Amino acid sequence: MVAAIELHLDVDANRRLRTLWRALEADGIPTMGSLDRRHRPHVSLAASRKLSPEDVAGALDGMVAGRGLTLDLDFAGQFVGRVLWLGVVPTIELLEHHRAVHERLAAAGVPVWEQYRPGRWVPHCTVSLRVPNPMMAAALRRCLEILPLRAHVVGAAVTDHANGVAHPLS
Repeated sequence: MVAAIELHLDVDANRRLRTLWRALEADGIPTMGSLDRRHRPHVSLAASRKLSPEDVAGALDGMVAGRGLTLDLDFAGQFVGRVLWLGVVPTIELLEHHRAVHERLAAAGVPVWEQYRPGRWVPHCTVSLRVPNPMMAAALRRCLEILPLRAHVVGAAVTDHANGVAHPLS
């Protein structure tokens, strides 16, 4: 199980990313769209095995999680385990927002995975969790076709797709 604090992107960025998903699917590469039909393109600020939406909302009370941030997706990458993603330029504004969110989560005792903590986080938008190894180079090339992509954060939510949780944050 994975729960996350997701930053949701504007309509144009969503459209372009879903077009990428469809192109990869047509090439035989599974994407986040085929993993869960409710899934939407996003950038995760934090993740854990489980996150209580109420605890996260309480920790972030009075903070507008991500809204108003502009994200520039300028490169593609791969994590170990066949994970394909689009990289977000780590601007000072984004990193400071990320740090502020994590300070509030820590103060409230909300646990998050180490790789999402400030200083270790790689800001990204996951495209696929399981690209077949022989298809990775073609998948990376397909990702590069839509870059650069500028996205505006229009909202945030605590999500846990396995348990049907999609709790909007203010």
